[in-house]
Amino acid sequence: MRWTILLSLIILIACNNNEQKRAAVTTDTLKTIPETTQVAKEAKPDALLPKTYSNKRFKDVTVKKIAKDKFLIRGQAQIFEANFSWIVEDGHEELKKGFQMADAGAPEWGKFEFAINVPKKRENSTLTLILFESSPKDGSRQYELPITLY
Repeated sequence: MRWTILLSLIILIACNNNEQKRAAVTTDTLKTIPETTQVAKEAKPDALLPKTYSNKRFKDVTVKKIAKDKFLIRGQAQIFEANFSWIVEDGHEELKKGFQMADAGAPEWGKFEFAINVPKKRENSTLTLILFESSPKDGSRQYELPITLY
């Protein structure tokens, strides 16, 4: 009989300790949850404004998709004789290239705007537009500004 009472007492104490531990965990959890749920989310400015791209020769460059494969590029350039080049590539090959003029040459910042129509050759590829200034010495690309189209 003593063994039965002693065994019952041990089981009762063990169960009581378990409940106290659960209560402590639940209480701690309840204290931390309101702190994390009360954090306010900030509005994403990228969703409100178009993304702009810049480097030493190009600034405030934006790209707007105006049709399935057509894009409108606007910005400012500080380029020798106001003439700059561009190329669209997909990571494997050059799909299209050309040149544009800004409305003023360096040292002024001239505005430019042009549209390009360039479809993907590979469905899973990513098209990148690269604006650049050609070196007056050797024609090499300088001040490249890469912009992901889609």
